[in-house]
Amino acid sequence: MPTQSPFLDFVTEEMYKRRYAKRTVETYLHWIRFYILFHKKQHPKDLSELHVEQFLTYLAVNRHVAVQTQALALNALSFLYKEILQRPLSLNLNFNQSSKPRKLPVVLTKDEMKRLLGEIDPSYLLLAQLLYGSGLRLMEAVRLRVAAIDFDYLSIMVWHGKGGKHRRVTLAPELVPALKRQISLVEAYYQQDLETADYAGVWLPFALARKYPSAPKELGWHYLFPSGKLSIDPDSKLLRRHHIDESGLQKAVKSASRKAAIDKHVSCHTLRHSFATHLLQAGMDIRTVQEQLGHSDVKTTQIYTHVLKQGGNAVQSPLSQLL
Repeated sequence: MPTQSPFLDFVTEEMYKRRYAKRTVETYLHWIRFYILFHKKQHPKDLSELHVEQFLTYLAVNRHVAVQTQALALNALSFLYKEILQRPLSLNLNFNQSSKPRKLPVVLTKDEMKRLLGEIDPSYLLLAQLLYGSGLRLMEAVRLRVAAIDFDYLSIMVWHGKGGKHRRVTLAPELVPALKRQISLVEAYYQQDLETADYAGVWLPFALARKYPSAPKELGWHYLFPSGKLSIDPDSKLLRRHHIDESGLQKAVKSASRKAAIDKHVSCHTLRHSFATHLLQAGMDIRTVQEQLGHSDVKTTQIYTHVLKQGGNAVQSPLSQLL
């Protein structure tokens, strides 16, 4: 979509050429646009590393952003200067680093999770069960394809997750019947769509559609949770059936949380946090949990050990041993 700035339009195009995910493109554009506005709309080619340092310091000192938020802004500007302006930033930038600690993730108890799933809109139950049962991110779940489900090995293949990475995650056997019913629904849409003259098949990432011309009309590539109607792809202008809008699931989880009287700030990501924490509680080693979550660094996964400590699960009270 146009950004009303030829320069930002160019940046957008270059990011898509490099196969950046849509959400990453949107996030980087946010910080690049913020950077330009902060410096009174001066073009980045006229701004030096000093200006980058000033901006990053402003985020820490005046906006009090968290460490990871400041790091994300730096990543966006590093891309801008290296890939767009051909002037890579120095590794020795001098700016005030954020000291705002990362918040511990919100985690539900097993009883709260059971109550939440018991209150959720039935049309979103399977998706919520996958978020918790397989530790999927919101967009990983809604973007699942039919072929991603491996019933033989009770696993799910996540293609192009965060950072463009692939991984295989566990699948609860209890979800097999519901998933097979869901695939039957996809097949019904699929047969209906094939009879539509202008139907161009499902969207495929990157160059796959060119490499495999017949793939867009193969059942396995179609979304596991399809939209209820066909729509025009804004980029290609072709008639396709997209996946469902993720906002429906987000609203369903919020509503279920209220109905279940859970006094916590619950979001879709809370289900993923709970998946990781409950695995660790059950004695799963942290490296395995790291692989399931798709974390590049085990330090990211270790945040869940802090949740366990906060709850008092890591250290047994000596009084318990007496009583």
